[in-house]
Amino acid sequence: MKPYIEQRVRDIAAYILETGATVRLAADKFKYSKSTVHKDMTERLWQLDRPLAGQVQAVLAKNKAERHLRGGAATLKKYRLLRARKKESAGG
Repeated sequence: MKPYIEQRVRDIAAYILETGATVRLAADKFKYSKSTVHKDMTERLWQLDRPLAGQVQAVLAKNKAERHLRGGAATLKKYRLLRARKKESAGG
């Protein structure tokens, strides 16, 4: 593995551990695709540092278990915003 890829994998892993970030948030932060970050965390990190990979995997598993809650909260926020806009445009 090339040194710059190893460094990227370690940097993203550290960020996920520090913040509890999802793959999507880490991808946005580091300006890589979600696919790249996912592959880095689920394949490449295991080759570099197994204990660190286990810790990151635990965070990713927690995020995966909670994703339905985040999705529901986002949908609720969306419809509340739409309802508020509709009230404003109706004049009341």
